[in-house]
Amino acid sequence: MPKVTATSSRKADHIRINLEEDVRSSLGTGLERYHFTHQALPELDLEVVDLTQKLFGRVLEAPVLISSMTGGTPKAGELNRILAAAAQATGIAMGLGSQRAAIEDPALAATFQVRQVAPDILLLANLGAIQLNYGYGVTECQRAVDMIAADALILHLNALQEAVQPEGDTRFSGLLTKIEAVCKKLTVPVIAKEVGWGISAQAARQLADAGIAAIDVAGAGGTSWSQVEMYRAQNKSQARLAAAFMDWGIPTAESIIQVRQSTPSLPVFASGGIHSGVEIAKSIALGASLGGMAGPFLKAASHSLDQTILTIQEITREIRVTMFAAGAANLSTLQNTPLSRYQE
Repeated sequence: MPKVTATSSRKADHIRINLEEDVRSSLGTGLERYHFTHQALPELDLEVVDLTQKLFGRVLEAPVLISSMTGGTPKAGELNRILAAAAQATGIAMGLGSQRAAIEDPALAATFQVRQVAPDILLLANLGAIQLNYGYGVTECQRAVDMIAADALILHLNALQEAVQPEGDTRFSGLLTKIEAVCKKLTVPVIAKEVGWGISAQAARQLADAGIAAIDVAGAGGTSWSQVEMYRAQNKSQARLAAAFMDWGIPTAESIIQVRQSTPSLPVFASGGIHSGVEIAKSIALGASLGGMAGPFLKAASHSLDQTILTIQEITREIRVTMFAAGAANLSTLQNTPLSRYQE
């Protein structure tokens, strides 16, 4: 029987709060300011619009990522298997939630292990980068990868979340050197990911120089983890501290642009408040390779596998129709399709 650790208890809180409370950032993603030019004569057949790409050795049928969410509890394990089976059925990518709980208690590893239902998907392992300053190293990172037979490892960056948690790990100095060591020695590529406040041009350059293989911007505009921590707060003072950062962060659209311009050779994953295929298409036109979503998939998976597959299919259809109406036959063309920016 898995023991209930502080980490697994916190993950259970996170699932409950995300499903039950309004924890959206007060900022918009910025994607609402951008629009495609409609092409009345796209000179395309809808059915030949190509959404496929190859990334880290896997072929994706659509530029969609089930963003890292959960693991470490029986409920999380059930959700992960549903999400993975849906990803397998639709040919999209999936990231797991932080595997720290399973590193602490190997009995929890089963809540992350989804290869049996998703043998062909691009699957991303996940650990908090800050744990490299608290005793973790290449060994623990490799354990996370091997635990789920992952194609790459996400190291997530969550400085603000840690700062507003009463139990937060906040010693971030010297972290970049340790990230570089993992990039050099790990057997799979390493992806850097924020958790909801965006990646700046400066941070992107630092991460690229350290050997990071891709960057998930996870910009502001979606789930605000400071708001999640506000609901977890044990007293009013902690709650007020977390609430003060409701409008903090780099909006998703701005973060995509900054990262793409500062690290033009790296794949960029767009996430943070994305809720439709149209927004994923906009993100790709701004410079991303694919778009990640969490909340819509979590809610669908809490209902059924069929609902999750349907949600993915609807999003994929929206991307295809957007590309058709914008005159983009494939993702490479979409990345070079100009957007109009509406002034506020």
